Amino acid sequence: MPEVVTEDATLHVEVDGSGLPVTVVAHGLTNSCRELAAFTPFLDGTAVRFDFRGHGRSSVPEPGAYRFVDFARDLGAVADAYGATRAIGTSLGAGAITNLVAREPGRFEKLVFLLPAALDVRLADHSGYDRIAELLETLDRDEAIETILAEGGRAAAYERAPWLRELDLLLWQDMNPVGVARAIREVVRDVALPDRAALRAVSVPTLIIAREGDAIHPVELARVLADLMPNAELILLGGEQELLAAIPSLVQRTRDFLARPA
Repeated sequence: MPEVVTEDATLHVEVDGSGLPVTVVAHGLTNSCRELAAFTPFLDGTAVRFDFRGHGRSSVPEPGAYRFVDFARDLGAVADAYGATRAIGTSLGAGAITNLVAREPGRFEKLVFLLPAALDVRLADHSGYDRIAELLETLDRDEAIETILAEGGRAAAYERAPWLRELDLLLWQDMNPVGVARAIREVVRDVALPDRAALRAVSVPTLIIAREGDAIHPVELARVLADLMPNAELILLGGEQELLAAIPSLVQRTRDFLARPA
């Protein structure tokens, strides 16, 4: 498998398709490049998926290297290596894109944010994330994963949609507990960018997808992003069930959005 080597990390990369345009795809916290693997074959051109530092099959830098700016550097390095002109990010991946384009507004021609989770306000309650980090630090890897999947909101979600558990197991198949715990401890205490006003300069077409009732990916944040970015389009779904039912149409709408002339 190809890799991208930076000054402090070696990033695992997987490539789908060929030709132009090239889209870099960034996953969420604790997950891996497998997260959107079922989606990328529907994109035109080349889709480049990668594991962030500490995640999947990428290397695990020492503590102190898991802030949004560090994840943004991973994203930028992969985009540079493959000549990506578009970027898709979910949750942490969306935050990394935000961090990068706030500093380089014209970095990409098009952006897609799936369930954005961070902006310029620190998370008030990170106890749930700390619980996951503690389990990964203290239990055997497989025992930690089983414990995490059996707790709280995840268990309830699996009852409503059993296939979600299989998806989580797939996403965590290559989990490095040391790297993920380090990432959780640091990034949940960080902000994606210091000043949201910087996003007013990001005028490229941007698609934002969010849903109501998501505490981790608050819909209010998606609305703020849509208001700040002058060429943003917001798709707002009513809740978890509506989101799950809408996946096929969301794939098509995202594909159509990316296919439009920039």
